[in-house]
Amino acid sequence: MIFQLPTTVSSHHNPVLQPNECSSTLFQTIAAPASVVWALVSDFENPQRYKPFVRSCRIIDGQANQVGCLRRVDVTSGLPASYSIERLEALDHDQRIFGFSIVNGDHRLSNYRSIMSLHPNGGDGDGGCGDVRDDAAEANTKDRDVGLVDTIG
Repeated sequence: MIFQLPTTVSSHHNPVLQPNECSSTLFQTIAAPASVVWALVSDFENPQRYKPFVRSCRIIDGQANQVGCLRRVDVTSGLPASYSIERLEALDHDQRIFGFSIVNGDHRLSNYRSIMSLHPNGGDGDGGCGDVRDDAAEANTKDRDVGLVDTIG
């Protein structure tokens, strides 16, 4: 199936990069109803429900799942980091758009932004969904940062 990104959402998937930044885009088909997947990925307070490298997460400023709130994400050992402080930048339940940025942490990512949108495959959404995600970060080297972003995304 060829997936056509709705024009109302595609404007979110055009990162404007500075000369020292790089980005990656991932599209994946998920064999689950879009409503089920959205309930998992849109819960900013609980990324450990779908990201296996997250050990724990807690809101440290603001109201959970409100744009502008901050979370502290503690990751499992083996990654080149132990924690990350992240801000919820976008949450649109109608369009199924979710975005966050990393504002601090003990890792090499700088100026990291991620935007994700979720779309039903087919007319009713019961056969699965498509996830489109763009990540952008200030680069140490493009290969190293894109590899890390694709691993943790």
